[in-house]
Amino acid sequence: MTQILKMQGIEKRFGGVHALRGVDFDIAAGEAVALVGENGAGKSTLMKILGGVHQPDAGAILIDGTPASIHSVSDAIKHGISFIHQELNVLDNLDVAANVFLGREPVRGGFLNLIDRRRMYAETKVYLERLGLNVPPDTPLNKLSIAQQQMVEIAKALSLKARLLIMDEPTSSLTLTETDRLLELVKELKAQGVAIIYISHRLSEVEEISDRAVVLRDGANAGSLAREEITHDRMVKMMVGRNLDNFYRQPTGAVSSGYLQVERLHTSRYPQQTISFSVGQGEILGLAGLVGSGRTEVAEAIFGIDGASDSRIILDGVTLRVRSPRDAIKYGVYLIPEDRRHAGLITDMMIRENVTLPALERYASAGLVSFEREHSAATEVCKKLNVKTPSVEVAAGNLSGGNQQKVVLAKWLSLNPRVLIFDEPTRGVDVGAKAEIYDLMRQLAEAGVALLMISSDMEEILNVSDRVAVMHEGKLTGILGREECTEENVMRLAVAAAA
Repeated sequence: MTQILKMQGIEKRFGGVHALRGVDFDIAAGEAVALVGENGAGKSTLMKILGGVHQPDAGAILIDGTPASIHSVSDAIKHGISFIHQELNVLDNLDVAANVFLGREPVRGGFLNLIDRRRMYAETKVYLERLGLNVPPDTPLNKLSIAQQQMVEIAKALSLKARLLIMDEPTSSLTLTETDRLLELVKELKAQGVAIIYISHRLSEVEEISDRAVVLRDGANAGSLAREEITHDRMVKMMVGRNLDNFYRQPTGAVSSGYLQVERLHTSRYPQQTISFSVGQGEILGLAGLVGSGRTEVAEAIFGIDGASDSRIILDGVTLRVRSPRDAIKYGVYLIPEDRRHAGLITDMMIRENVTLPALERYASAGLVSFEREHSAATEVCKKLNVKTPSVEVAAGNLSGGNQQKVVLAKWLSLNPRVLIFDEPTRGVDVGAKAEIYDLMRQLAEAGVALLMISSDMEEILNVSDRVAVMHEGKLTGILGREECTEENVMRLAVAAAA
């Protein structure tokens, strides 16, 4: 195979953080190379340098054996490099086709330069069908789910006809069916000579499609694995420098049933459906279902974002009046949302400010917020959660995905939760951080917190949940006890088949 890219001795610093320490990387045409490592290992930074988003402090990039300078995204595109970002890079005020061809719209009318919408929609439809995304090209993006928006991002990258395609957590928001289709597409692109750099914390995907795996740890090369050497355990050991024993902790504490009761709940998306369920004190109830089944809407209704006035929420025998998130927070009911960057954090604000924002009155005297009290509280909870940051005075947006998720957790843990709702708790989170989050969830359950966990990761649903409730099109189709939780049983209920 012909080598098309070689990166040598890449260095990058962000203030006092040494993000990359002399990293080497190469890839050939028609090859799929996995780039793996914990959050903060430097994977996204290395790829953003290749994609023209950041400039290296030292090192060289060679394309087809020739030194190349990539000073912008447009430079990268000229070299045939396309980037599918972990965090969505789409405009939700435009339709699907406008996002796919943004800045490259086909035109007609000679000097008038009118956008040729018919051609743009026709070409977009081809890419959507290739991905198995059954939505019209003129659909406004804000009408799509996070998973569907992720597929639009992938369609945009395909439309660039790249020689080198960087996929940064491309399946983090996708269902099993969508993931399978994407992995088949990767294989098709490889056969066409496209080089694929694949970044994923789902190591089963890495095992399935990768020809090699390059491992980063703490901003440096930790080693590489040939195709026949790629196994889950070997990758984990190289990534974290240790074995992760007891990845999923089994429940040890007692569960008090009926602690949180949700009765006759319905949402604006499925107003004709009502659902009822309960979560025990000390229990983790998994909420499974296909994308679009209404799981997130249930979480938002309980948290007071979206709901019906005739539903009843009872916590420890007391009926709650939840008409807004402020009400839910008052009762100790907290939501960790699916889209952490847009709904869970204010990324331009410091970690300290994000952690203390929901209850500033706790850190104030005579109406004035105490910086020292804020700093102390944020530092303590971030240390407890092992947030990798030099200080809580760093902007939350500068953290890796897993550490951003920990900051969202820190925000609510500082308020002594009674009920915690996790919507996709480990989306885009590395294997080491996953183990920490699972352990924390089990600790919270054992401390008497009721946990509702929404997840599209079947392995997560089956191994973390004490029971699993399954939804289909706004309806609760069944609840499985721990001994009944199998992939087959969950999927049967997810497509509304008989239990």
